Amino acid sequence: MATVTINGETRTLDVPDDMPLLWALRQELGMVGTKFGCGIGACGACTVHIDGVAARSCSTTVGSLAGKKVTTIEALGQSAVGKALQAAWLDVDVMQCGYCQAGQLMSASALLAKNPSPSDKDIDSAMQGNICRCACYGRIKTAIQIAAAESEKANV
Repeated sequence: MATVTINGETRTLDVPDDMPLLWALRQELGMVGTKFGCGIGACGACTVHIDGVAARSCSTTVGSLAGKKVTTIEALGQSAVGKALQAAWLDVDVMQCGYCQAGQLMSASALLAKNPSPSDKDIDSAMQGNICRCACYGRIKTAIQIAAAESEKANV
């Protein structure tokens, strides 16, 4: 039994401590926005935030989350950065198949929350390991730049 704060809500999970967070989210809580990609933390499709840091939910166990706060794609639009990213994603028409997009958005939002004015190098570094099978990397980067600029304007 584990108690975990997910998207601001305390949840009790009656699952083994070694269950990956990904499966607890999808199977136990019905939160299917976080996707299964590779299962080894290499593709980024399952990215969530743990205490504000982008993390792979397929390789994070439920038992390791005591006292930590998890944010999933379902709560992305609750922050100004998340809203800006969602709008930029649509404006740039980033998505093709869309499978990786939840993980891409979660990595991008962790970056912008930490660094609101990232350089191209910062974006490349933060997004490294988020694989897009449709190769939308250029549009993803453009959307992150637009969201950063919009967030910066809103904070001025």
